[in-house]
Amino acid sequence: QFQRLLDEMGITCSMSRAGNCWDNSAMESFFKSLKAERTDRKVYRTRDEAKADVFDYIERFYNTRRRHSTLGYISPAQYEQQLQIA
Repeated sequence: QFQRLLDEMGITCSMSRAGNCWDNSAMESFFKSLKAERTDRKVYRTRDEAKADVFDYIERFYNTRRRHSTLGYISPAQYEQQLQIA
């Protein structure tokens, strides 16, 4: 029923077939980092304050300064720069 409702609403489900969890592992890892490094113990007064803080985390820290082991301990921005040079 749920899948039928999604289809009727024109929504593409992001889940793969049952038992196949690999498609969400990257996002689960990101959200774990976001919670542990930024939002876990914060109380936001407004939704806009929360959105601004998450944006700041992604754009000013996670993508530009945070080192990722899967990228050879460089930031995503540095990784992309290396790809453009090569």
